[in-house]
Amino acid sequence: MFINASLIVQMIVFLILVGFTMKYVWPPIIKALDERAAKIAAGLSAADKAKAELAGAEAQIAKELAATKAESGKLISDAEKRAAAIVDAAKGKAEEEGAKILAAAKADAEQQVSRAREALREQVAALAVKGAEQILQKEVNAGVHAELLARLKTEL
Repeated sequence: MFINASLIVQMIVFLILVGFTMKYVWPPIIKALDERAAKIAAGLSAADKAKAELAGAEAQIAKELAATKAESGKLISDAEKRAAAIVDAAKGKAEEEGAKILAAAKADAEQQVSRAREALREQVAALAVKGAEQILQKEVNAGVHAELLARLKTEL
């Protein structure tokens, strides 16, 4: 009977231990496990959210990189167009300046030719007067014969 009484006492002690454990030990353990599960779930959720944000950021970076490349290409194209326009303007200005210099040189040359002709006419007129003096053996007065000498200059 001692086995039965001992078994009953052990059952009572076991039931008290189970009740004590269920009331005072088990709830904090369950609570700690639930909190840990919640933290793990929150961490996994945050990791998924970070992955999604990373993918979005990478897409945004790719989009901005493409926009930057397009804009830099446009800027380079505009710079090339401006450079070509500046070169064309410089060529036009140089051609215009060259034409002015050429026209001035032509005018100067014509003026020098005209002066040379006038000097030549005067020399020819003087030679003609000297020749006429020698032929006539007398002096020709330039003041008296001015009209005749002027006509001679225009004919030469």
